[in-house]
Amino acid sequence: MAKKKKIQDNDRLYSILHRYVNSVVKLSYNRIRYVGMERIPDDGAVIFAPNHTGTLMDALVILACNNKPKVFVARADIFKNPTLAKIFRFFKMMPIMRMRDGIDEVKKNNRTIEQATEVLRDKVPFCIFPEGTHQTKYSLQPLSKGIFRIALQTQELMPDMPLYIVPVGIRYGSFWRYRASAHVQFGEAMKISDFQELYSDKTPQELMNIMKVALDERMKETLHYIPNDENYDATYEICAAALKEQTKALKKKAEYDGFKTADIQFAANNVTVKQIGKLKEENPELADKLFSLGNKAAKIRKTKNISLKSVVSRQCAICDILKSLLLLATLPYTIAAALLTLPVTLLCNTIFKKFKDQAFRNSVRLVMNLIVWPLLMIIYAVIAYIFLPWQWALPLTLVLLPTPLIIHDVYKTARIMVSNFKLWRCRQLKDIYKEIKGIIFK
Repeated sequence: MAKKKKIQDNDRLYSILHRYVNSVVKLSYNRIRYVGMERIPDDGAVIFAPNHTGTLMDALVILACNNKPKVFVARADIFKNPTLAKIFRFFKMMPIMRMRDGIDEVKKNNRTIEQATEVLRDKVPFCIFPEGTHQTKYSLQPLSKGIFRIALQTQELMPDMPLYIVPVGIRYGSFWRYRASAHVQFGEAMKISDFQELYSDKTPQELMNIMKVALDERMKETLHYIPNDENYDATYEICAAALKEQTKALKKKAEYDGFKTADIQFAANNVTVKQIGKLKEENPELADKLFSLGNKAAKIRKTKNISLKSVVSRQCAICDILKSLLLLATLPYTIAAALLTLPVTLLCNTIFKKFKDQAFRNSVRLVMNLIVWPLLMIIYAVIAYIFLPWQWALPLTLVLLPTPLIIHDVYKTARIMVSNFKLWRCRQLKDIYKEIKGIIFK
């Protein structure tokens, strides 16, 4: 009798698809950075604990950090269809019940925990989103105890092997715009046995609460964390308004010497958030004024459809003029590319209407570029080879291959240029930003 294959076992087809998916994921962003990978322990088993903001994309950017297989858990209801359940298992996904599913259903997680132990014993990374559900905010939802229950029970079942929870912060330049940036930061690992020894006098429930607080703190350190309260939108706007000056100030400090601009901007945003928190405690009236200005700026900016990219980036009129000339020069190619990618665009827009949550948009676009565009390219290539000599058909096929990415980049460039012009004309918004900076840098 053949031995039943475990979810973490090597699979040749999976390995090939894994590399292909990783390539497409990385092409889905104009820049994707992995920071702190040296913090991932290599002397034991690892559970990744990322924040959850981008639906399927969150799992894929974790998967793409290297070519090693990883096992993920997902909410159990998507496994109800037997065919889908087989597909998910092939992609190394396991079901997990949530408290909202009911106590009786949660008890079924014992099988998941047993499988998780097998996965971790084989030193295959295991990934679970401790927030339980996603939100498109630079914040963090309350953590569920499932990850700690799995970690503690797994550690007891394999006391001979170190087990770690590694916090991961995923930060997107935009939650729903394709070809934005992605920044994945690995935080300080939590060694489960250390917590068990240090709090040996605590009940399992108390120990999970202690670990929950510790993970929450370590995850926030990897994020541009903004408290998810009534002042969230205002705080987000204030951070954008202050970013250029805050970044410039940090660059002058010795401890940031040699840092990449993206890392300094990350630190700058967190400095602004701390300054706002301090202002709330020391001068509530001035803080209320600051929040009022932030809300007002956000309302005007959104009404006029001005991108935050225009606010946080240095505007250069000459650069925009040169970009305009380049767009005009490449207009014939852009029009042809837009027409050729029209089937993908229309299909995406049709699917978008089925999702109220815009966070699913990038996941849909990725699937389209993963499956539909290659099929479309095969059709275009066959037509090219039928009607043209191969010396023409081959370069034409190669030129057409990246058109979905180019179209998004062209659209982004044009959109930001228009946004820059709108901000340049909007004296009221610039005055509000100036007033915000006057309070922050007082």
